[in-house]
Amino acid sequence: MTHFHTLKKNVTLRLSIITIFSLLFLLSACKDDNTIKEANYSIVPLPRKIVLHAESEPFILNKSTKVYYVEHDNESHQLASFLSAYIKESVGIELQLTSKDESKNIIKFKVDSTLNLNPDYYKLSVTANNIIIHGASASGVFYGIQTLRKSLPIDKTNKVSLSAVEIEDYPQFSHRGALLDVSRHFYSADFIKKYIDVLALFNMNVFHWHLTDDQGWRIEIKKYPNLTKIGSQRSETAIDRHSEEYDNTPYGGFYTQDEIKEVIEYARQRYITVIPEIDIPGHTLAVLTSYPELGCTGGPYQVGRGWGIFEDVLCAGNDSVFTFLDDVFTEVADLFPAKYIHIGGDECLKNRWMACLKCQARIKDLGIRETKEHSTGEQLQSYFIHRVEEIINKKGKSIIGWDEILEGGIAPNATIMSWRGTEGGTYAANKGHDVIMTPESHVYLDYYQSSNVDSEPYTFGWLTNLEKVYSFDPIPAELPKDKRKHILGGQVNVWVEYIPTSKSVEYMLLPRMAALAETLWSYPQEKNYNDFVERMYRQSLLLDKLGYANNKQAYGVQAKYDYDTVKSEIKIILSTFDNAPIYYTLDGTEPTEKSLKYSQPIVIAKSTGLKAVVVREGKQSEMYSKEFSFNKATVKPIELKNQPDNKYTFNSPITLVDGEKGYKNTYRTGSWLGFLGTDMIATIKLGEQVSISSVKLNQFINSRGGLLFARSITIEVSDDGKTFSQVHHKTLPILNEHIKPQVFDVEASFDTIKTNYIRVTLEAINKLPSWHEKAGAKAYIMVDEIVVE
Repeated sequence: MTHFHTLKKNVTLRLSIITIFSLLFLLSACKDDNTIKEANYSIVPLPRKIVLHAESEPFILNKSTKVYYVEHDNESHQLASFLSAYIKESVGIELQLTSKDESKNIIKFKVDSTLNLNPDYYKLSVTANNIIIHGASASGVFYGIQTLRKSLPIDKTNKVSLSAVEIEDYPQFSHRGALLDVSRHFYSADFIKKYIDVLALFNMNVFHWHLTDDQGWRIEIKKYPNLTKIGSQRSETAIDRHSEEYDNTPYGGFYTQDEIKEVIEYARQRYITVIPEIDIPGHTLAVLTSYPELGCTGGPYQVGRGWGIFEDVLCAGNDSVFTFLDDVFTEVADLFPAKYIHIGGDECLKNRWMACLKCQARIKDLGIRETKEHSTGEQLQSYFIHRVEEIINKKGKSIIGWDEILEGGIAPNATIMSWRGTEGGTYAANKGHDVIMTPESHVYLDYYQSSNVDSEPYTFGWLTNLEKVYSFDPIPAELPKDKRKHILGGQVNVWVEYIPTSKSVEYMLLPRMAALAETLWSYPQEKNYNDFVERMYRQSLLLDKLGYANNKQAYGVQAKYDYDTVKSEIKIILSTFDNAPIYYTLDGTEPTEKSLKYSQPIVIAKSTGLKAVVVREGKQSEMYSKEFSFNKATVKPIELKNQPDNKYTFNSPITLVDGEKGYKNTYRTGSWLGFLGTDMIATIKLGEQVSISSVKLNQFINSRGGLLFARSITIEVSDDGKTFSQVHHKTLPILNEHIKPQVFDVEASFDTIKTNYIRVTLEAINKLPSWHEKAGAKAYIMVDEIVVE
């Protein structure tokens, strides 16, 4: 694809346009509802080419403006109706639709397939007389309508001034998707439509509907009524991670085939393809509970009450399983017009297969043998996926599977959805398979949006903020250019174990989905994060008006920390995307415009509570707050003999002496270090002859997650940092069963001693004990904040 400008000219033009329209927007906000308000083309996704004709007269949108449609053309009438509804929704002006082609004060659509090879291409032209949207197809016109819609002010007015402009635009990727899991929690068909609406707003074109899993079967299959009668209901629901605590409340729900047809048609009108996911051969407890004969053991089974991965899966040696799947996919294929059916294929444990006589007979009949590359279980799964692909291909459909279907050999025509990083997708693309990139690290939206987790809904864990999503590039740098055509695009995934309500779905989706939308629409080298946040801030006002919950952390105070271990100081750098004024306090009081105004980095060297707010357009942002607790080890030079595991390295090793205590909800967001099967040995340089008598630290214990107590704690001191003497040793508790996740204080007290260095050792439990379901695997020590007094 050819760029319209050089990168430098393009970015300069865009920034100047944004500056002009931001000023116009602020000026217009001061006027009353009867004055002319200005449109603003600084939208998300940002169009590829914007040429502003500043010398020309603007188009004035008012109650006399009409929207033209082609008579007897249902699609044209539908597009006109959408635009009219959007305009009324934004500014309160109700436009008349007309099939009479007039020359003035009219908005027109034209479809011309010769305009561009990309069907989603559009050209939006605004002159004093009219607005014309040319599209290479009707979908292109629709995206032009969304651009016009997002450019409008959001306050009621009688007139809107749209500056004369030409916008040309089209997406980079053909697959711009968002997944919603409705198995763990169920949402009404009306909410699914609302979810689809916001995808359309940001030019996304695929809704990936995750309809089945261990915790519930959500799609009516007429030939197998037990799937919804039994499989859609669970007896209760887990209330925490790895806790085995439940709410004692039955839960269920499913979509009838009529509801599904209604959703599909709703999405089609908005140029969104609905791809269903029927997860097999694992994640099938809901199936097995409904039809126990399809499992390896015959049951009894129960629909999953908790989260995670379960041993019971569809029996690979039972031909009736494939008859069942053939019947199910017949009904699914008849319902969904999409080219693809997603079959899951992920996280299928092989334990049952290895103990099942039918599965072992299948392995023997197929002549499967263990190889260096693939276990017998992986090869049996490959057979299963191949066989299901044949079933689906005969129905005129193609399969998508998570990247686990690469194990044991990839199915011939499969498209890979790469979630465990991008490596699986890269491998598949090099083999000539189409790929959708959706790595957990960047686009799983069931993770925290801010490190200040106290202000965020409880989630699965980890931290994926807006900037991280925006930074994602679907095309791996190492992928050869001739293979990049196989990267169809990407998508965000909303898994809902800890997202029980539709409002919480919206909050977790927005604005991060919009960040990926821009990535998939625009070219990565044209992206600018602060520019995006500025545009997204304005779009958030539209989201508010439309009634969508959306996270606003990116529009508030942003903080970075610089740790000076020489001076034992923390330098805090505060910023905003638009340099709006920041006011802060250090005495625990709530900041206001009368508080200290931030102008240079804040330096702290003692226990302090920082609170800060942004004031923008007379309104205060959500408050940023952080507590720092200093002790004799805080921000002192620290060295680790053994490095933390890659998953839990974060800001190692300063994390252990950064003045911030970790707690239960922060163990995956950067406040803890995790050592896998190895001792934690930290040496801290305290200074010249510092008097000490105790050491405290926190351990996070999550036995089901493999996070256990260390065997022991040892404290040693030294004057030269080389020769150490022991002053304390204590054996720590040994677990003989699972306990719920919690933080434990570990304290070591000893006679007061003066020293220059202190060494703290937590002795690792190398492997999980025999009573653990993952016995023999390496165990973690999860540690935070060494406090020396």
